[in-house]
Amino acid sequence: MVQVPVYDLSGEVVENIELRDDVFGLTPNEAVVHQALVRQLANAHQGTASTKTRAQVSGGGRKPFRQKGTGRARRGSLSAPLYRGGGVAFGPHPRSYRQAMPKKMRGLALRCVLSSKADQGEMMVVQGLTFDQPKTREMARILGALGISSSALIVTAEPDINLYKSARNLERIKILPANLLNVVDLLSHKILMITVSGVRKVEEIWAPRERKEMAVKASVPGGGVEV
Repeated sequence: MVQVPVYDLSGEVVENIELRDDVFGLTPNEAVVHQALVRQLANAHQGTASTKTRAQVSGGGRKPFRQKGTGRARRGSLSAPLYRGGGVAFGPHPRSYRQAMPKKMRGLALRCVLSSKADQGEMMVVQGLTFDQPKTREMARILGALGISSSALIVTAEPDINLYKSARNLERIKILPANLLNVVDLLSHKILMITVSGVRKVEEIWAPRERKEMAVKASVPGGGVEV
């Protein structure tokens, strides 16, 4: 098990908790992480960029001037790409940028990034983080007490509107619930700040399926394998 300290909102260590090895203790697989990163960025492309070819440009139906005798290069249409207002050669057209990736590989990539954060000391676990009302100044004070001066991704077990409003105006700070955790946001922020309940939610969601099925069978009477 991986052990990490838990901080209160004043920056003091209050306890240590254990993290699951199959979520926070893996050896990072850079190839899988890179593939997941490229896939997520590619899938964010709208793919709506469009240009007109010479066949789609209005006009250009007649020969602009006679073939010989003018001293100019011969031209067959004003819609040619060399003319201003003409068509675009090899321009972009609407298409899908989507890339497929197996679900198990996506989960492995996320666990690899989480493991890297935990191993390099870039993950901070806090007891709890709740606000009765939006308070940006209080959020800034908490980050200062924890020594977070760079970019940070704050992860909670469930969406919290007051927490979101308290942090949305702070530069390079982003709030996410555990079920929306993704590779791009993890790699785009230096520090991962996560609540204890958020850690348990991440382990529940992103633990390998085999471990989940074994746990379910173990909890059901007579759920063992027949001999």
